[in-house]
Amino acid sequence: MLDGTAAEIYGGTCAGSNGREVTVYSGRTENLIGPALEAFACETGTEVAVRWGSSTDLALLLAEEGDRTPADVFLSRSPGPVGFLEADALLGSIDDDVLALVGVDSRSQSGTWVGFSGRKRVLVHNLDAVPSEELPESVFDLTDARYRGRVAIPATNGSFVDWFTVFRDQYGSDVASRWLNSMVANDARYSPNNRSIVEAAGRGEIDMGLVNHYYQYQEAATAGDRHRAANHDLADGDIGSLLIITAATITADSDNRQAANELIGYLLSEPVQRYFSAETFEYPLAAGVEPADVLPPLKALEIGSVDFDGLGGGFAETIAIIEASGILDQ
Repeated sequence: MLDGTAAEIYGGTCAGSNGREVTVYSGRTENLIGPALEAFACETGTEVAVRWGSSTDLALLLAEEGDRTPADVFLSRSPGPVGFLEADALLGSIDDDVLALVGVDSRSQSGTWVGFSGRKRVLVHNLDAVPSEELPESVFDLTDARYRGRVAIPATNGSFVDWFTVFRDQYGSDVASRWLNSMVANDARYSPNNRSIVEAAGRGEIDMGLVNHYYQYQEAATAGDRHRAANHDLADGDIGSLLIITAATITADSDNRQAANELIGYLLSEPVQRYFSAETFEYPLAAGVEPADVLPPLKALEIGSVDFDGLGGGFAETIAIIEASGILDQ
Protein backbone atom coordinates (compact mmCIF):
# COMPACT_ATOMS: atom_id res chain seq x y z
CA MET A 1 0.00 0.00 0.00
CA LEU A 2 1.00 3.58 -0.56
CA ASP A 3 1.63 6.19 2.09
CA GLY A 4 1.71 9.97 2.14
CA THR A 5 -0.03 12.06 -0.49
CA ALA A 6 -0.15 9.22 -3.02
CA ALA A 7 -2.31 7.22 -0.58
CA GLU A 8 -4.89 10.02 -0.66
CA ILE A 9 -5.30 9.35 -4.38
CA TYR A 10 -5.32 5.54 -4.11
CA GLY A 11 -5.71 3.85 -0.75
CA GLY A 12 -6.02 0.25 -1.93
CA THR A 13 -3.53 -2.59 -2.17
CA CYS A 14 -0.95 -2.25 -4.92
CA ALA A 15 -1.48 -4.50 -7.93
CA GLY A 16 1.17 -6.95 -9.03
CA SER A 17 3.29 -6.06 -12.04
CA ASN A 18 1.47 -6.39 -15.34
CA GLY A 19 4.73 -6.42 -17.26
CA ARG A 20 4.18 -3.01 -18.85
CA GLU A 21 6.20 0.17 -18.47
CA VAL A 22 5.52 3.74 -19.52
CA THR A 23 8.25 6.38 -19.70
CA VAL A 24 7.26 9.94 -18.83
CA TYR A 25 9.13 13.15 -19.55
CA SER A 26 7.63 15.55 -17.01
CA GLY A 27 7.86 19.32 -17.09
CA ARG A 28 5.67 19.39 -14.00
CA THR A 29 7.77 19.17 -10.85
CA GLU A 30 8.04 15.95 -8.89
CA ASN A 31 6.35 17.32 -5.77
CA LEU A 32 3.25 18.29 -7.79
CA ILE A 33 2.76 15.37 -10.18
CA GLY A 34 4.80 12.63 -8.49
CA PRO A 35 2.04 11.40 -6.15
CA ALA A 36 -0.36 10.90 -9.08
CA LEU A 37 2.22 8.90 -11.03
CA GLU A 38 3.01 6.83 -7.95
CA ALA A 39 -0.68 6.11 -7.38
CA PHE A 40 -1.11 5.06 -11.03
CA ALA A 41 1.78 2.60 -10.81
CA CYS A 42 0.43 1.11 -7.59
CA GLU A 43 -3.17 0.79 -8.75
CA THR A 44 -2.49 -0.57 -12.24
CA GLY A 45 0.76 -2.51 -11.87
CA THR A 46 2.29 -0.53 -14.76
CA GLU A 47 5.82 0.63 -14.00
CA VAL A 48 6.42 4.36 -14.48
CA ALA A 49 9.88 5.70 -15.33
CA VAL A 50 10.17 9.49 -15.12
CA ARG A 51 12.65 12.04 -16.42
CA TRP A 52 12.16 15.40 -14.71
CA GLY A 53 13.07 18.77 -16.17
CA SER A 54 11.70 22.06 -17.47
CA SER A 55 9.01 21.72 -20.11
CA THR A 56 11.00 23.71 -22.65
CA ASP A 57 14.21 21.75 -22.09
CA LEU A 58 12.38 18.44 -22.33
CA ALA A 59 10.61 19.52 -25.53
CA LEU A 60 13.97 20.39 -27.05
CA LEU A 61 15.33 17.02 -25.92
CA LEU A 62 12.39 15.22 -27.51
CA ALA A 63 13.02 17.08 -30.74
CA GLU A 64 16.69 16.09 -30.61
CA GLU A 65 15.90 12.45 -29.87
CA GLY A 66 13.21 12.21 -32.54
CA ASP A 67 12.10 8.62 -33.20
CA ARG A 68 14.85 7.38 -30.85
CA THR A 69 13.23 8.82 -27.73
CA PRO A 70 12.31 6.42 -24.94
CA ALA A 71 9.49 8.75 -23.87
CA ASP A 72 5.89 7.62 -24.22
CA VAL A 73 4.20 10.55 -22.44
CA PHE A 74 5.18 14.21 -22.22
CA LEU A 75 3.68 16.30 -19.41
CA SER A 76 4.08 20.03 -19.98
CA ARG A 77 3.43 23.08 -17.84
CA SER A 78 1.41 24.43 -20.81
CA PRO A 79 0.47 23.53 -24.38
CA GLY A 80 3.15 25.83 -25.80
CA PRO A 81 6.09 23.38 -25.67
CA VAL A 82 3.64 20.74 -26.89
CA GLY A 83 2.81 22.95 -29.88
CA PHE A 84 6.53 23.16 -30.61
CA LEU A 85 6.66 19.35 -30.83
CA GLU A 86 3.49 19.16 -32.87
CA ALA A 87 5.01 21.45 -35.48
CA ASP A 88 7.78 18.87 -35.91
CA ALA A 89 5.31 15.95 -36.18
CA LEU A 90 6.64 14.42 -32.97
CA LEU A 91 3.27 13.84 -31.30
CA GLY A 92 0.81 11.01 -31.59
CA SER A 93 -2.96 11.14 -31.15
CA ILE A 94 -4.63 10.52 -27.81
CA ASP A 95 -7.54 8.08 -27.81
CA ASP A 96 -10.96 9.68 -28.28
CA ASP A 97 -12.33 8.28 -25.01
CA VAL A 98 -9.53 10.03 -23.12
CA LEU A 99 -9.97 13.32 -24.96
CA ALA A 100 -13.69 13.19 -24.17
CA LEU A 101 -12.96 13.41 -20.44
CA VAL A 102 -12.49 17.18 -20.78
CA GLY A 103 -14.33 19.95 -22.59
CA VAL A 104 -13.31 21.03 -26.07
CA ASP A 105 -11.61 24.15 -24.69
CA SER A 106 -9.19 21.99 -22.71
CA ARG A 107 -7.84 19.80 -25.51
CA SER A 108 -6.19 20.08 -28.89
CA GLN A 109 -8.42 20.28 -31.92
CA SER A 110 -6.16 17.71 -33.58
CA GLY A 111 -6.26 15.37 -30.58
CA THR A 112 -2.55 15.59 -29.79
CA TRP A 113 -2.80 16.99 -26.26
CA VAL A 114 -5.25 17.25 -23.40
CA GLY A 115 -5.25 19.63 -20.41
CA PHE A 116 -5.38 18.13 -16.93
CA SER A 117 -5.21 21.13 -14.57
CA GLY A 118 -5.37 24.93 -14.73
CA ARG A 119 -3.26 27.70 -13.24
CA LYS A 120 -4.59 31.24 -13.25
CA ARG A 121 -2.38 34.31 -13.39
CA VAL A 122 -3.02 36.79 -10.56
CA LEU A 123 -1.41 39.70 -8.74
CA VAL A 124 -0.36 38.72 -5.22
CA HIS A 125 -0.07 41.68 -2.84
CA ASN A 126 0.90 42.46 0.73
CA LEU A 127 -2.22 43.20 2.76
CA ASP A 128 -0.58 45.91 4.88
CA ALA A 129 1.26 47.77 2.10
CA VAL A 130 -1.41 47.75 -0.60
CA PRO A 131 -4.93 48.93 0.30
CA SER A 132 -7.70 47.66 -1.92
CA GLU A 133 -8.19 51.05 -3.60
CA GLU A 134 -4.60 50.89 -4.90
CA LEU A 135 -5.06 47.54 -6.66
CA PRO A 136 -5.06 47.74 -10.47
CA GLU A 137 -7.75 46.55 -12.85
CA SER A 138 -5.30 45.45 -15.55
CA VAL A 139 -1.66 44.53 -16.01
CA PHE A 140 -1.44 47.59 -18.26
CA ASP A 141 -2.07 49.76 -15.17
CA LEU A 142 1.14 48.49 -13.56
CA THR A 143 3.26 50.77 -15.74
CA ASP A 144 1.80 53.83 -13.96
CA ALA A 145 4.10 55.88 -11.73
CA ARG A 146 2.09 54.93 -8.62
CA TYR A 147 3.44 51.38 -8.97
CA ARG A 148 7.08 52.40 -9.44
CA GLY A 149 9.41 49.93 -7.76
CA ARG A 150 6.51 47.98 -6.22
CA VAL A 151 5.95 45.07 -8.64
CA ALA A 152 7.97 41.86 -8.92
CA ILE A 153 8.08 39.80 -12.12
CA PRO A 154 9.30 36.16 -12.34
CA ALA A 155 10.72 36.88 -15.78
CA THR A 156 12.67 33.64 -16.30
CA ASN A 157 10.03 31.36 -14.81
CA GLY A 158 8.36 28.99 -17.25
CA SER A 159 4.86 30.15 -16.38
CA PHE A 160 5.75 33.77 -17.04
CA VAL A 161 7.32 32.80 -20.38
CA ASP A 162 4.11 30.93 -21.24
CA TRP A 163 1.99 33.90 -20.23
CA PHE A 164 4.10 36.45 -22.10
CA THR A 165 3.98 34.30 -25.23
CA VAL A 166 0.16 34.39 -25.09
CA PHE A 167 0.36 38.15 -24.41
CA ARG A 168 2.35 38.53 -27.64
CA ASP A 169 -0.09 36.32 -29.51
CA GLN A 170 -3.11 38.32 -28.35
CA TYR A 171 -1.74 41.89 -28.60
CA GLY A 172 1.23 41.59 -30.93
CA SER A 173 4.93 41.61 -30.08
CA ASP A 174 5.21 45.40 -30.29
CA VAL A 175 2.55 46.01 -27.62
CA ALA A 176 3.85 43.24 -25.38
CA SER A 177 7.44 44.48 -25.69
CA ARG A 178 6.42 48.06 -24.90
CA TRP A 179 4.60 46.84 -21.79
CA LEU A 180 7.61 44.91 -20.53
CA ASN A 181 10.02 47.75 -21.33
CA SER A 182 7.69 50.16 -19.51
CA MET A 183 7.66 47.85 -16.49
CA VAL A 184 11.47 47.88 -16.47
CA ALA A 185 11.47 51.68 -16.77
CA ASN A 186 9.05 51.71 -13.83
CA ASP A 187 11.61 49.81 -11.72
CA ALA A 188 9.81 46.47 -11.70
CA ARG A 189 11.82 43.94 -9.71
CA TYR A 190 13.09 40.64 -11.08
CA SER A 191 12.50 37.43 -9.14
CA PRO A 192 13.41 33.91 -10.33
CA ASN A 193 10.08 32.24 -9.57
CA ASN A 194 6.50 32.56 -8.36
CA ARG A 195 7.02 31.11 -4.90
CA SER A 196 9.77 33.55 -3.94
CA ILE A 197 7.46 36.43 -4.88
CA VAL A 198 4.58 35.06 -2.81
CA GLU A 199 6.84 34.48 0.19
CA ALA A 200 8.35 37.98 -0.10
CA ALA A 201 4.89 39.56 -0.38
CA GLY A 202 3.78 37.66 2.71
CA ARG A 203 6.76 39.00 4.68
CA GLY A 204 6.24 42.56 3.42
CA GLU A 205 9.51 42.63 1.46
CA ILE A 206 7.68 43.53 -1.75
CA ASP A 207 4.29 45.11 -2.32
CA MET A 208 3.02 42.92 -5.15
CA GLY A 209 3.96 40.53 -7.95
CA LEU A 210 2.62 38.62 -10.94
CA VAL A 211 2.30 34.90 -10.14
CA ASN A 212 0.28 31.72 -10.58
CA HIS A 213 -2.68 31.65 -8.21
CA TYR A 214 -1.99 28.46 -6.29
CA TYR A 215 1.30 29.44 -4.62
CA GLN A 216 -0.55 31.92 -2.42
CA TYR A 217 -2.94 29.25 -1.15
CA GLN A 218 -0.12 26.80 -0.52
CA GLU A 219 1.88 29.38 1.42
CA ALA A 220 -1.16 30.53 3.42
CA ALA A 221 -1.95 26.92 4.36
CA THR A 222 1.62 26.50 5.67
CA ALA A 223 2.34 29.86 7.30
CA GLY A 224 -1.16 30.82 8.48
CA ASP A 225 -1.63 34.33 9.86
CA ARG A 226 2.10 35.07 9.59
CA HIS A 227 1.64 35.25 5.84
CA ARG A 228 0.30 38.74 5.13
CA ALA A 229 -0.59 38.42 1.46
CA ALA A 230 -3.57 37.71 -0.77
CA ASN A 231 -4.33 37.21 -4.46
CA HIS A 232 -5.94 39.96 -6.49
CA ASP A 233 -7.87 38.93 -9.58
CA LEU A 234 -7.45 41.38 -12.42
CA ALA A 235 -10.45 42.31 -14.52
CA ASP A 236 -12.41 39.59 -16.27
CA GLY A 237 -10.97 39.20 -19.74
CA ASP A 238 -7.69 40.97 -18.88
CA ILE A 239 -4.58 39.20 -20.19
CA GLY A 240 -3.33 39.26 -16.60
CA SER A 241 -6.09 36.80 -15.65
CA LEU A 242 -5.11 34.17 -18.21
CA LEU A 243 -5.79 30.55 -17.27
CA ILE A 244 -2.83 28.45 -18.40
CA ILE A 245 -3.47 24.74 -18.62
CA THR A 246 -1.03 21.91 -18.07
CA ALA A 247 -0.95 19.47 -20.97
CA ALA A 248 -0.32 15.76 -21.54
CA THR A 249 0.47 14.06 -24.83
CA ILE A 250 1.78 10.83 -26.32
CA THR A 251 4.93 10.79 -28.42
CA ALA A 252 4.59 9.87 -32.08
CA ASP A 253 6.78 6.76 -31.84
CA SER A 254 5.62 5.41 -28.49
CA ASP A 255 5.68 1.62 -28.26
CA ASN A 256 3.38 1.72 -25.23
CA ARG A 257 0.34 3.58 -26.50
CA GLN A 258 -2.18 1.65 -24.42
CA ALA A 259 -0.32 2.28 -21.16
CA ALA A 260 0.27 5.90 -22.20
CA ASN A 261 -3.45 6.47 -22.79
CA GLU A 262 -4.28 4.78 -19.51
CA LEU A 263 -1.87 7.08 -17.66
CA ILE A 264 -3.29 10.23 -19.22
CA GLY A 265 -6.82 9.00 -18.50
CA TYR A 266 -5.75 8.42 -14.90
CA LEU A 267 -4.64 12.05 -14.58
CA LEU A 268 -8.19 12.98 -15.57
CA SER A 269 -9.85 10.58 -13.15
CA GLU A 270 -11.86 11.88 -10.21
CA PRO A 271 -9.31 10.98 -7.47
CA VAL A 272 -6.46 12.73 -9.27
CA GLN A 273 -8.56 15.73 -10.24
CA ARG A 274 -9.66 15.96 -6.61
CA TYR A 275 -5.98 15.87 -5.60
CA PHE A 276 -5.19 18.80 -7.92
CA SER A 277 -8.09 20.70 -6.39
CA ALA A 278 -7.57 19.97 -2.71
CA GLU A 279 -3.81 19.45 -2.41
CA THR A 280 -2.13 21.64 -5.02
CA PHE A 281 -4.98 24.22 -5.28
CA GLU A 282 -4.97 24.05 -9.07
CA TYR A 283 -8.20 24.16 -11.02
CA PRO A 284 -9.40 20.66 -12.02
CA LEU A 285 -10.43 20.32 -15.65
CA ALA A 286 -12.21 16.96 -15.76
CA ALA A 287 -14.49 14.48 -14.05
CA GLY A 288 -16.87 17.14 -12.75
CA VAL A 289 -14.65 17.84 -9.73
CA GLU A 290 -15.24 21.27 -8.21
CA PRO A 291 -12.34 23.59 -7.32
CA ALA A 292 -11.26 23.78 -3.68
CA ASP A 293 -13.53 25.95 -1.55
CA VAL A 294 -10.83 28.61 -1.12
CA LEU A 295 -10.56 29.15 -4.88
CA PRO A 296 -12.80 31.77 -6.46
CA PRO A 297 -14.94 30.75 -9.43
CA LEU A 298 -13.05 31.04 -12.68
CA LYS A 299 -13.62 34.33 -14.45
CA ALA A 300 -10.28 34.28 -16.21
CA LEU A 301 -9.58 34.87 -19.86
CA GLU A 302 -11.30 31.87 -21.41
CA ILE A 303 -9.09 29.00 -22.53
CA GLY A 304 -11.02 28.68 -25.76
CA SER A 305 -10.27 32.25 -26.80
CA VAL A 306 -6.56 31.46 -27.09
CA ASP A 307 -5.15 29.25 -29.84
CA PHE A 308 -2.64 27.36 -27.72
CA ASP A 309 -1.87 25.06 -30.64
CA GLY A 310 -0.31 27.98 -32.49
CA LEU A 311 2.07 29.06 -29.72
CA GLY A 312 4.77 26.44 -30.12
CA GLY A 313 7.11 28.50 -32.25
CA GLY A 314 6.95 31.65 -30.14
CA PHE A 315 9.09 30.80 -27.14
CA ALA A 316 12.47 31.68 -28.64
CA GLU A 317 11.26 35.17 -29.54
CA THR A 318 9.62 35.56 -26.12
CA ILE A 319 12.87 34.77 -24.34
CA ALA A 320 14.80 37.15 -26.60
CA ILE A 321 12.36 39.98 -25.80
CA ILE A 322 12.59 39.28 -22.05
CA GLU A 323 16.38 39.27 -22.11
CA ALA A 324 16.55 42.44 -24.20
CA SER A 325 14.22 44.31 -21.83
CA GLY A 326 16.77 44.43 -19.04
CA ILE A 327 14.38 42.98 -16.44
CA LEU A 328 16.99 40.37 -15.47
CA ASP A 329 19.23 43.20 -14.23
CA GLN A 330 16.58 44.75 -12.00
